[in-house]
Amino acid sequence: MKFEDLYIGLSASLKKVFRLEDVEKFALLSEDMNPIHLSEEFSAKTPYKRPIVHGFLYGSMISSILANQVPGPGSIYLYQELNFKAPVFHGDEVIATVKVFELKLDKRIIKLDTFCHNSLGIEVLSGVAIIKLLENE
Repeated sequence: MKFEDLYIGLSASLKKVFRLEDVEKFALLSEDMNPIHLSEEFSAKTPYKRPIVHGFLYGSMISSILANQVPGPGSIYLYQELNFKAPVFHGDEVIATVKVFELKLDKRIIKLDTFCHNSLGIEVLSGVAIIKLLENE
């Protein structure tokens, strides 16, 4: 997407269901083997009562949207704030959304609200991203 095509309010979303297999692969890649994510027995003793998905796993959906949709290829992360608001459980569907709220033409900087909801509409993550869009070749 060209910088000139961006506008305040432009948004994009992505849906994904996170299964045990996704969590196990992420745990191996990230080396985050916290039993709260992987063990039914351990998590039964926590306030969540069952395993939860790594926040950075569903948070990575935001990176996917930024890289592939808005603003798309040529975007470089400068900053990401993530506030984890509610748990995501194995089998939950998550809808990630980004929405442009500020554009700085001179520096090709884009500020976006970033958030994730589950299929019940409960916000599970919110934050802000700042992206620089490289010049198109």
